[in-house]
Amino acid sequence: MLNKIVPTLYDAVSGVRSGSIIMIGGFGAVGQPDALIEGLIDLGVDGLTIIANNAGSGRTGLARLMELGRVRKIICSFPRQPGSFIFEELYKRRDIELEIVPQGTLAERIRAAGAGIGAFFTPTSYGTALAENKEARQIDGEMQVLEFSLHADVALIEAWRADRWGNLSYRGSGRNFNPVMATAATACIVQAHHIVELGQIGPDEIVTPGIYVDRVVTPVAVPH
Repeated sequence: MLNKIVPTLYDAVSGVRSGSIIMIGGFGAVGQPDALIEGLIDLGVDGLTIIANNAGSGRTGLARLMELGRVRKIICSFPRQPGSFIFEELYKRRDIELEIVPQGTLAERIRAAGAGIGAFFTPTSYGTALAENKEARQIDGEMQVLEFSLHADVALIEAWRADRWGNLSYRGSGRNFNPVMATAATACIVQAHHIVELGQIGPDEIVTPGIYVDRVVTPVAVPH
């Protein structure tokens, strides 16, 4: 019987290796899989490259992962926001590498990876420092910049509901980057608020089909 539900956070993140490229869903604190990040911290992996919308805030979740020295590089759109003092301290000391990507470009680079598209042209960032050393060409009379797709080893995402096959639905703005990240990684690990029976998520409510999902855990799962 196909069942992607795992009992503990350790089971969920087991096998993630140091040096991995990891996508973390969420928009600010909304839709961020904090329980899975805690599981990653307990696992002890380091040298990570993180792809996320922002660089965390306070001392929880992604910010805590960085504070512990586990992150080598972050690729994001908003490294600075209220409460992002951990990232700022690390960056000032040159203890973390940063790649800034405009938010729409970030979403499209992730979506492109999931769709099997290697690269695309966009006018966004042309003529700015973000386009330095990137190929550019004129398309329909407008200069555009070549951007490559973003693929990850692992995607950590949050969903509102999941069934044992891994079918997912989202709630409100918690949908954000989570669905596209689920398609753009070799392994997708899901933190779901509710586990429901097969059929309780209607076909028109399924945003992420279970074929993209490898493991599902609830936030209240015990660490080990």
